[in-house]
Amino acid sequence: MTPIRVALIGLSASAKVSWAEQGHLPYLHSPRGKSHYELVALLNSSVAAAEAARAHFKLPLSIKAYGRPEDLAADQDIDLVVCNTRVDTHVLTCAPSLRAGKAVFIEWPVAESCDAALALTGDKRVDHSVIGLQGRVSPIALKLKEVLKSGCIGRVLSSDVRTFANLGRRDSVAESVSYFTERSIGGNHITIAYAHTIDYVHYVLGDFNGFQSRMQLQRPVLKLRDQNGVTTDREVRSDVPDLLVVHGKLAKGKAEIADNATLSFTFRSGQQFKGTPGFIWTINGERGEIMVTANGAYLHSDSYKDPIEIKLHDHATDEVVDIEWDWQDWQKELPYRSRIVAELYERFAHWWENGKPAGELPEEKEWPRLHDAVARMKEFVELFRQCDAQEGV
Repeated sequence: MTPIRVALIGLSASAKVSWAEQGHLPYLHSPRGKSHYELVALLNSSVAAAEAARAHFKLPLSIKAYGRPEDLAADQDIDLVVCNTRVDTHVLTCAPSLRAGKAVFIEWPVAESCDAALALTGDKRVDHSVIGLQGRVSPIALKLKEVLKSGCIGRVLSSDVRTFANLGRRDSVAESVSYFTERSIGGNHITIAYAHTIDYVHYVLGDFNGFQSRMQLQRPVLKLRDQNGVTTDREVRSDVPDLLVVHGKLAKGKAEIADNATLSFTFRSGQQFKGTPGFIWTINGERGEIMVTANGAYLHSDSYKDPIEIKLHDHATDEVVDIEWDWQDWQKELPYRSRIVAELYERFAHWWENGKPAGELPEEKEWPRLHDAVARMKEFVELFRQCDAQEGV
């Protein structure tokens, strides 16, 4: 079958973040990835920058180098455009290709604001798209859905998540991502780490049917860390809250949920109390309770270097047992950071190669798309509306 022809936006030797290189390239270069996809073009800030990336990553000279989104969009030999740039450039770089009828894969957040996301999608379903909310197809989320479907804990009465964005530090920020302190840019711990987590929690349990929240900016001034990770005397002022507490009623539809079931969530930037897990998620049911523990708020990406445990407490027997989970065999051949992203590529390829059917698919074949991203962005509009309405953030 003819491979899906891919253009990567943001693969760069000098990139401030390495997600294109570590999250996407390993699968696209793998034998399994090559059975579905072919990398045919790069788009960077200039043609010269794209050519430099091609040379740095030892890619074939046949891969085209582009410096303008409009030129990429005009290339009829490209099927899928994959965007790995800073959030406030997503619409600029992807909109021309989407208008040209190409499929797009945009990393989360889809845009710097809900208004920008609505402008990109027209608030319509976009079947030929992928949004990088890969936590939905993580082995942990899939296992939890399986356990809940089995009915072993009965209906869900409540659930609680407590997690920490501990890839960052509590009192400093890397200079390369100092924009995390500027809410207007749209990329920060709340809109990335919390958003990824609440998205797959919603995917497992269901959305909020109304919620209340409080945010706090505990450390408005942060030190800057240089490219070597050394904390300097230079400071930056932040307007992004670093603590979020939210609770609400769970809507029905995703899992067997009791009437008035509550989801509560506490999220904090920086490290947790020393020696304790950076992620604890409990799901309390009529007949038992599930607990997931991990090293931090990154079950969609970086938490797999340490053990992730799922335990089940059976109320009738009072026994606690481990629930085993695993990667698919082909995923084990890839680096951790690319394994769940690869599942998004796999599901999209299956759809593409089977006639691109319109509308919803069976859950085991579905993946998050741009209209799903818009729905999540709308939740964040309300989240920040509540933040702005409170006093003394």
